[in-house]
Formats: sequence, C-alpha cells, structure tokens
Amino acid sequence: MDAKTKRQARVRRHARVRRKVVGSAQRPRLTVYRSNRHIYAQLIDDDAARTIASASDRELKGGGEGKTGSAKAVGGLLAVRAKEAGIEAVVFDRGGRLFHGRVAALAEGAREKGLQI
Repeated sequence: MDAKTKRQARVRRHARVRRKVVGSAQRPRLTVYRSNRHIYAQLIDDDAARTIASASDRELKGGGEGKTGSAKAVGGLLAVRAKEAGIEAVVFDRGGRLFHGRVAALAEGAREKGLQI
C-alpha cells in the first residue's frame, strides 16, 4: 500500500468516526494529531466551534523517554489545562489512527492526571 492510499484510508476512517463523535461544552472532543516527529492534542467544543485547550510535545522540555514518553507527557499536560478550564470528561477522537502506541500513551497520560475518557 503506497503512502497516498494509506493517507486516504486514514482520512476515510476519521470522517466515519467524526460522524458520531461530537464534542460539547460539558464534554469536549479530545483530538489527537500525530506526525512522524511530533504529537499534538486539542480539546474542541464543536457546538461553539472553538478550541478550549491544546498541548504538544514541542512545548515540553525533555518530556519523556522517546516519542511514546513525550506523548504521555502531552496527555498529562492537556489534562492539567483541561482541569484549569473546568473540564472533567472528554470524548476521544483518535484521528483515524489505531488506538495503539503514541495515541494510546497520550490517552493514558490524560487519564493518569484525572481526565475521564
């Protein structure tokens, strides 16, 4: 499978999930974007079409052991920012990717800091 086909398949999966997963002010959508080098996460209120909080591994200084460790640290940082914004629970949007590796580590880091997924 070439790169273009893999990307198209991921975009199709993401669109299929997005039909069902919707964030609100009380329970925003935790969106994960993973590139080859970095990982980014946002809390989005789809009703108001605004971002409540965001975090990425680019803001961390020595976030963790490798890319998976830094993904876990990003999840923890986002959970802290969510608590400051008064958010306790979120719905998870994995962006069409498998819930595995860095995506799962980000969710685990957020759960450890008290965010309900």
